[in-house]
Amino acid sequence: MLAAVSAVPVLALSGWLLAGLPLLLLGRFRPLPMAVLGGGLAVLLCRYALRRLPPIPGATPRRTAAVLGIAAASGVFNGVLHSEQLVVRRDPATYAQYAIWLARHGSLPIPAGDFGGPDPALHFGSMGFYATAEGVVPQFMPGPPMIYAIGHWIAGIPGLLLVPPVLGALAVLTFAGTVARLAGPRWAAPAALTLAVSLPLLYTSRTTFSEIPSLILLFGAMSLCADALAAAGVRPPGAADRRADAGPAHPAPGVGARALAALSGLAFGLALLVRIDGLRDVLPVLPFAGLLIALGRIARTGGAAHPLLPAVARLGPPLLAGLAAGTGWGFAAGHLLSRPYLGYLSDSLTPLLAIAAGVLAVTAVGTALAPWLVARCGGSRTVRRIAGRLPGPAAALTVAVAAGLAVRPWLHTVRRTPENEADRLTAAFIEAAQRVNGLDPDPTRLYYERSLHWVFWYLGVPAVALAVFAAAVLAGRLLRGREFRWLLPWLIICWTTVTTLWRPAITPDHPWASRRLVPIVIPGLILLAVWGLRRLREAARRSGRPARAVTGLGIVLLIAPAAITSIGTAFTPVGRGEAAATAGLCAALPRDAAVLIIERVTGDRFTQLVRGQCGVPVARVATPAGTDVASPAHVTRLVGKVRRLGRVPVLLAAEPGQLARYGPPVRALRLHTRQDERSLTGPPDGTWSLVFEVWLTVPR
Repeated sequence: MLAAVSAVPVLALSGWLLAGLPLLLLGRFRPLPMAVLGGGLAVLLCRYALRRLPPIPGATPRRTAAVLGIAAASGVFNGVLHSEQLVVRRDPATYAQYAIWLARHGSLPIPAGDFGGPDPALHFGSMGFYATAEGVVPQFMPGPPMIYAIGHWIAGIPGLLLVPPVLGALAVLTFAGTVARLAGPRWAAPAALTLAVSLPLLYTSRTTFSEIPSLILLFGAMSLCADALAAAGVRPPGAADRRADAGPAHPAPGVGARALAALSGLAFGLALLVRIDGLRDVLPVLPFAGLLIALGRIARTGGAAHPLLPAVARLGPPLLAGLAAGTGWGFAAGHLLSRPYLGYLSDSLTPLLAIAAGVLAVTAVGTALAPWLVARCGGSRTVRRIAGRLPGPAAALTVAVAAGLAVRPWLHTVRRTPENEADRLTAAFIEAAQRVNGLDPDPTRLYYERSLHWVFWYLGVPAVALAVFAAAVLAGRLLRGREFRWLLPWLIICWTTVTTLWRPAITPDHPWASRRLVPIVIPGLILLAVWGLRRLREAARRSGRPARAVTGLGIVLLIAPAAITSIGTAFTPVGRGEAAATAGLCAALPRDAAVLIIERVTGDRFTQLVRGQCGVPVARVATPAGTDVASPAHVTRLVGKVRRLGRVPVLLAAEPGQLARYGPPVRALRLHTRQDERSLTGPPDGTWSLVFEVWLTVPR
């Protein structure tokens, strides 16, 4: 049961995304085709894979029920306190408006609307939405909106806003399944509870982010890979003969193991359809698949007789094929639907693509030369002596990297001099946040040197210390040829954690920046920490010390710091009231209206909302440099063009005085709600007030 229910989320999402992209490219992303193709493919993947999953030794009904209870409680808690972020200020509302458009129209790009022909004063883009010659293109990859659209089809905007808590519960369940497979079912519930109460997961489970679907795909893929290895005979934790934890139970994998490997690779690759920087997260899968293929080549040439070779070597090609298919879907979506966004990310995406190309080349060469290298060097005493000495330095290096990240704030200050408009806006934002936080203004600061301390805030020092201990021990054991099931998870967690903490690449205010830790860093460190706690428990039992006391204390030190940090914000939702307020704005617009937004901030926040949620043509009127309001000459001319089209011109602005010259202002929206804190040097412990106001007029 635990193996099956924790695999369903990744299999269902994989099927949905696999069918959704072609339908979206064809302009047919509609409820009926997606129910038939997306839902059908999700059911088929689940039906096919669940029959082939190996059991998880030690997964008792009580432990399974505990995991299910924690996941369900997480979903209910976040559902009750979910956000309603629909006004576009940051990414969640962009994803929400993207999903609303897909749910209602099922195609891209978004038509700009007819305003009587081109005009230099008409702008159709806005925050999160790029204006192109073909139409308006949403920022971000289409994977999350394709998932969130399900809620809109079921129950409109209220349904869409409840999809994130459901996904958050599924993420907790998926993660618990990964823990059960790699650390043992005993640790699944404590690990799931630690993740569920951590602030980053609470934060991203309440509104429309991309990180939670990414977590489901990545950790679900790790689970499927572990299942493939188990089906091939690599013994999981809790299986008989613990001393041979890397050894196979039978000599070669069957069709089921290879199918699970292919599905694992597919889920890894589809992570790019959700977040393009998922390419970094899945990069270790490529050399791992190459290693499996190389082991097969070595076995066929008789170059080695390790018992693992015949058991796992045949998993490499299906894993690589699945990865290629999934990444192909992601790159196709990026190229065809998100090209302006990828262009915006070019400064970080281009080096990442170069690194990926280098890893691919090295993997190909290493795989091709593996039999020759083993034949030439495998019997050398010098090589064996060097290999035998590697575990110690590898463990020491793991600890040294963690220590370096911990002391980095005292050795390094990360800065960035603004070079473009986006950089200047970020610098201005950071300076404003510094003033509110009582810090000396320095808009070039990025605070990335504190990134490991962010993890200390959200998990606590004991959990991070346990995770580092586990990573170091695993490094040594892996180099000794043990814990083979851990090789790929260890590579992904360590690689992504170090690269993310070195350069988070996000505006550094919290809780906003905590989302960067969600897909891999926070759950990965929890997974390592419970494995480390398991090792300490076994050591205590062998030495005659009270193992239960060690276990209980360790679980408390895992859960308590995370829960304490979360208390300040866990019970206060943000953005509440936006659904009702924006519905009122839409109701205030005439059905045959064409909206002109004449104030800059209102245009940034409401252009796509009026176009997609209200279903009314809308454009922004250009504002002169250094001002926030459009010139009357432009407004008057454009009002005349709208009238000649037979539509009712409606002007929107932030204040009544900005509209008074054109007609009597009417307040169309006013909302006093809460927003996220913007903490730079400590964990967030509250929320801030936020007021929206929109005025409209129909020109005389």
